[in-house]
Amino acid sequence: MKIYTRTGDDGTTGLIGGSRVKKYDIRLEAYGTVDELNSYIGVIRSQQTDQHTDTVLEKIQHKLFVIGANLASDQSAVAMKKQLPCKSTDIEMLEQEMDQLNTILPELNHFILPGGCQASSFCHVARTVCRRAERRIVELAEKTAIDQNLIKYINRLSDYLFVLSRKVSMDQKAPEILWFPEIND
Repeated sequence: MKIYTRTGDDGTTGLIGGSRVKKYDIRLEAYGTVDELNSYIGVIRSQQTDQHTDTVLEKIQHKLFVIGANLASDQSAVAMKKQLPCKSTDIEMLEQEMDQLNTILPELNHFILPGGCQASSFCHVARTVCRRAERRIVELAEKTAIDQNLIKYINRLSDYLFVLSRKVSMDQKAPEILWFPEIND
């Protein structure tokens, strides 16, 4: 199998289902941003997280690949989309992980600035890419039917990545950088 096909040399790309769209199409923006997010989750995994976190992140990567394929499917690929669901159990898994992490994290009384340690910083980068993916998917949903669970999953994932950034900071004994409003003298 060749990696290059030359079919995109005209500025278009093929969707699952066969139609072709411009490379700047909102559909490509949506699944391209999900792909970028998946790459950042791989970077987080490379930071030697604990085994449980690594397992959860791998599940997330697999789900993001499914979400990307779902978003890359045109309207004629209805059967394919049905094989690529984002289920309520996927959302519940993220919520359960956050609930568990929050039992061991200190109470949050301030906004937190990105940073603290490299792994936590990568969690924050992934969180912001996840928010962008959500914006692109919501924009796409104005033009075509998108599974609402998919949107909910991406929304919950950004929350999970924030909580994970706090857990990673705690594990690495890195201080959280608290934001305080500027006080005028």
